[in-house]
Amino acid sequence: MFKKIIYLSFVAVLMLSFNSCSIFKGKTKAKSSANAQAKRPSKGDIKPYSKVITKSAKTDKGLFDVHQVKDNYFFEIPDSLFNREMLMVTRIAKTARGIGFGGGKQNEQVLRWQRKGDKVHLRVVSYQVVANDSLPVHEAVVNSNFEPILYSFDVKAYKKDSINNNTVVDVTKLFTDDVQAIGLQKRSRRPYKISRLDKSRSYIDTIRSYPKNIEIRHVKTYNAGQPPSNSSTGSVSLQFSNSMILLSKEPMERRYFDQRVGWFTSRQTDYGLPAQKSKTVEYLDRWRLEVKEEDIEKFKRGELVEPKKPIVYYIDRATPQQWRKYIKQGIEDWQVAFEAAGFKNAIIAKDPPTKEEDPDWSPEDVRYSVVRYLASPIPNANGPHVSDPRSGEILESDINWYHNVMTLLRNWFFVQTAAINPEARGVEFKNEVMGRLIRFVSAHEVGHTLGLPHNMGSSVAYKVEDLRDPEFTKKYGTAPSIMDYARFNYIAQPGDGDVALMPNIGPYDKYSIKWGYRPILDKVGKEEKPVLDQWILEKAGNPMYRFGKQQIGGVIDPSSQTEDLGDDSMRASELGIENLKRIVPNLIEWTAEDGKNYDDLEDLYSQVFGQYNRYMGHVTANVGGVYEYYKTYDQDGAVYVHTPRDKQVRAIEFLNEQLFETPQWLLDDEIFNKIQFDGYVERLTAYQERTLDNLLDFGRFARMMENEELNEDAYSALEMMGDLREGLFKELRSGQTISRARRNLQRSYIKRMHELMTEEQRSIPSQYRAYINQSNIDVETSDIRPLVRGELNSLLRDLRRAARRTNDTMTLYHIRDAVKRVENILDPKD
Repeated sequence: MFKKIIYLSFVAVLMLSFNSCSIFKGKTKAKSSANAQAKRPSKGDIKPYSKVITKSAKTDKGLFDVHQVKDNYFFEIPDSLFNREMLMVTRIAKTARGIGFGGGKQNEQVLRWQRKGDKVHLRVVSYQVVANDSLPVHEAVVNSNFEPILYSFDVKAYKKDSINNNTVVDVTKLFTDDVQAIGLQKRSRRPYKISRLDKSRSYIDTIRSYPKNIEIRHVKTYNAGQPPSNSSTGSVSLQFSNSMILLSKEPMERRYFDQRVGWFTSRQTDYGLPAQKSKTVEYLDRWRLEVKEEDIEKFKRGELVEPKKPIVYYIDRATPQQWRKYIKQGIEDWQVAFEAAGFKNAIIAKDPPTKEEDPDWSPEDVRYSVVRYLASPIPNANGPHVSDPRSGEILESDINWYHNVMTLLRNWFFVQTAAINPEARGVEFKNEVMGRLIRFVSAHEVGHTLGLPHNMGSSVAYKVEDLRDPEFTKKYGTAPSIMDYARFNYIAQPGDGDVALMPNIGPYDKYSIKWGYRPILDKVGKEEKPVLDQWILEKAGNPMYRFGKQQIGGVIDPSSQTEDLGDDSMRASELGIENLKRIVPNLIEWTAEDGKNYDDLEDLYSQVFGQYNRYMGHVTANVGGVYEYYKTYDQDGAVYVHTPRDKQVRAIEFLNEQLFETPQWLLDDEIFNKIQFDGYVERLTAYQERTLDNLLDFGRFARMMENEELNEDAYSALEMMGDLREGLFKELRSGQTISRARRNLQRSYIKRMHELMTEEQRSIPSQYRAYINQSNIDVETSDIRPLVRGELNSLLRDLRRAARRTNDTMTLYHIRDAVKRVENILDPKD
């Protein structure tokens, strides 16, 4: 069963009363006068209930009865709800232009209302450190886990009757004072130089109480040195929404995490486990899907059953009518995955009630999960969720859908499919085409709200040639998981036929939803592990069911990249470039419209450069790459495997041919003379320099040098540097004229070599090391600088010889300058 969580509660102080005794009657008169003076009411004294909650009060009954008396708000808290955990979610409900967006979450924390004497404390509860309350270590954990007081209230009145004992507190200042935990967070204040709260322009808008939650709306005005809009006011005003939801007495049973199946999780450090150290336990964030008692036998027979409570998403009222059905389809596309978990009708999309049907319905209300349509220029969408930290139970989720996500979809779909897809040729798509793209993004974001992170290791499961096969792609889509950033099919070529252009809910998605959600009726908690392990082992070795994490800060595993497709980066990127070569000559025609300037042409031409640069990144990652395959002791094979030699050699060949050899097809003068007055060569140089810096990275050298020690057939750093130099400076041996673009590239190489000789590897702050990839190396004691020095000496020799061969004046000047630059690196002068 679920382990008891620590509850740090304070016993209410007993109010003691003493009766007069006859022995003191002689002094009664004097004492009576003194007592009268002592008991004279003060401003903060407790008053009769009717004096506080007057007849004029407006009362909203619910979790707490909420009373409004003029401008003050009172919570009437039943004794039964003291010491109960409540989750407070703080969001921006309405925002000034330039400050976030409506619906953006600011904070999330567990709170507990406690009464101590005639005070009520609102405490912040932490579940990061725990131990079973039956163990001796429990006391030590309690002592190191003291709950801070967020706010303290004087009791204003008590209400006692035959049923309830209730305590009344005035909560007005909690929502009108500058309490950062339920308002604008510190991280959001710095950019606008916010100094303080202006109370004269801050107020409570509404407080509404419901059976399981309380919804608060309050307006805060802050004095700001740099407000992003309406600067003449010297301030910013925001409306905040605070949702306080009662957590269940009995938390949902946990399902414990396994890194072989990707999942969003909650975690605790448990000091009560038998291990000889503190241990972090990690469990899935997931919805509570349970089989109805009357359907248990059907479920055991393998029949699909409806859950006790389905997952319901509402579509924001602000969503344009033409897009609603597509967002709903993206939500309900996950039905097939939940069928693998044994449920039918487990996930449902609905329109919200109209204002006439329910004037109090609000998308900020934590009882409702909503796809929020946000008036924001941000070209994105995201799917956060709110979960019970005790168990990982997802309580609600809001998908933030920014208006300009359609621009992002247009750009992706155009640059990745226009070569083979007439529907993508233009700056504005038909509603049916854009609707299908919206459905795709909707399904992806819903996956996040179900608990699934990005699975960047998914798309590598399909062979490059399979993605040109109409039959294969219609059956399997373009990746086994819609949670990969597989985007659209840039590999398919003209003449390949009616291939699929995007992923659907795929084999991995069905497998992971089954693993996370299918009930194991006769087992709970750790007892589930053998069954869950067996489900993983049944799919082990099949790349369709592999999870690969999203890499931040640098790509070490080339098979787990964003925006890539297929099992071979070089072949996939080669085909992608062939399609870009088909798009560039048609850009002017496909963006043309009488009376319109060339902004769309410039935008989509930049998208071509961006897509081209992604291909360079996909290929570069193979050099010094290390594959990561999550395994446990009962599985054979290595977890970390270096990229094969032939792939690394082909990667350098690709970069020399496709990037460092000037891609003239990309430099279209007919486009440049319409969008900018100069800079087309510098734009290319910037992309080449970026790839050089990525390739000649300290961490990459570290992995290659380590591979040399482990594997006889390794592609060595010495070989890589020689192959790169030969490609970048091939004109030196033949006496060819060196073009301006190549001269810029060669100087970029020398600049990077100088950095390798003089700089140290950048360190990652300790708080980010768990999230950012970096292979560390002590540059000063490693072979990196001897290797770089040797390469520069070889280059210097070739430059001096080439100076005698060339007949082109600018080439000669460039070579002489390069000689001086290299000499200064090898023998620096003051």
